[in-house]
Amino acid sequence: MTTRSPAAILVIGSGLKLYREYIVRAVAERAREDGVRLVLINNLRPTWQQEYFDDITVTNVFDWPLLAATARELAGRYTFTGLMCWDEPLVMPAAELAAEFKVPGLSIPGVHGCRDKFSSRTRLTAAGLPQPGFALAADADEARRIAADLGYPVIVKPRALGASMGVSLAADERELEFAFRVAHEASLVGDEPYRGGALIEGFADGPEISIDGTVHKGEYEPMFVARKTTGQPPFFEEVGHVVDAADPLLRDAALLDVLVTAHQVLGIENGITHTEVRLTAKGPVIIEVNGRLGGDLIPLLGQVATGIEPGSALYDVATGQRPDVTHTRTRVAGIRFGYPEHDCIVHSVTVPQEAPGLVLASPMVEPETTLRLPPGGYIARHSFVICSADDPQACADRLAGAAALVEVDATPVEPPPPGTVLTMPAGLLDVDE
Repeated sequence: MTTRSPAAILVIGSGLKLYREYIVRAVAERAREDGVRLVLINNLRPTWQQEYFDDITVTNVFDWPLLAATARELAGRYTFTGLMCWDEPLVMPAAELAAEFKVPGLSIPGVHGCRDKFSSRTRLTAAGLPQPGFALAADADEARRIAADLGYPVIVKPRALGASMGVSLAADERELEFAFRVAHEASLVGDEPYRGGALIEGFADGPEISIDGTVHKGEYEPMFVARKTTGQPPFFEEVGHVVDAADPLLRDAALLDVLVTAHQVLGIENGITHTEVRLTAKGPVIIEVNGRLGGDLIPLLGQVATGIEPGSALYDVATGQRPDVTHTRTRVAGIRFGYPEHDCIVHSVTVPQEAPGLVLASPMVEPETTLRLPPGGYIARHSFVICSADDPQACADRLAGAAALVEVDATPVEPPPPGTVLTMPAGLLDVDE
């Protein structure tokens, strides 16, 4: 008699404990309720992950053929009923494996639309959605010709990176030369097919927001909106986000129509997406659609503000179930990240244990960590504070008060020389030793 292999959900990359443990915890609870095993392929040896996963295999997840071979070996021991991935550098191979194992996923066209910014721009423009002018530049001379045609200012970015890495604004030809070099060099740490050159775009001016939403069998539904604060111009470092469960944008017909249409055009079938939008004078403009949960603890803000459990919603869409994303509370939650004023070596960080509305506060670096600001580095954060309140202004006041209580002992250092190879920030990778 043939024994059926146990049902399991495959997870590719756990992510950092600080950023993703609350997601993993919810997924593990759902899996145990259903009697399904949770199987992890991770880049480094497990520590905190052991509490949540039934089987953990350590391999180089950034070697895609090796990752695929490891997943296939596990598929010989388990019957996979779902596959999850929330690490930006891994969403492409994860979607390909979901298709191979015939479990719900973004779809191959969907993941290409999410990961490849040029493909996304091309397809959204062809569908008639408002988009800035754009073109790929292989070298600085081509970038100058494109920018002259588009008109300044322009945005210069790598074709396939996350967290605004290598993205900057160029107001004229002199700034363009610098911006192109920054984007080109940053691209060299990204997906191999998209390395080199840069994407040149017209600047869509207006406030920037992000929307985390679910997609079930091609049907898109928003969960929550985050209003973004950026800093360190001409770069776009994300220094904070605020989620308001009562945000009127959740009922904005024009925004919802753009979101639904964009997901249909890109061919996204099943998953959770994090869509970034500029609210321009001409209406909402999609900046990019990411095939994963939002970073920067935005899903946790959404959970605190709305009551939606993002890990549970992810479990549903990954296993072919329609998620319930009904709000069960109406609050405002925000996060503020602490950045140094200069490149530095951080000796110690102390965060508040108590403050009005404080939900969570944490250092983000170990002692003697070197933090580098753009363009020498990205996501140079030493700490964060999360606060909640009944309204946006009260939340902003509480965030400012809590952030003022953070104490940092650091020594300034010189920026790296131009041309230094960029090191991928730890916050984007599965590195949690």
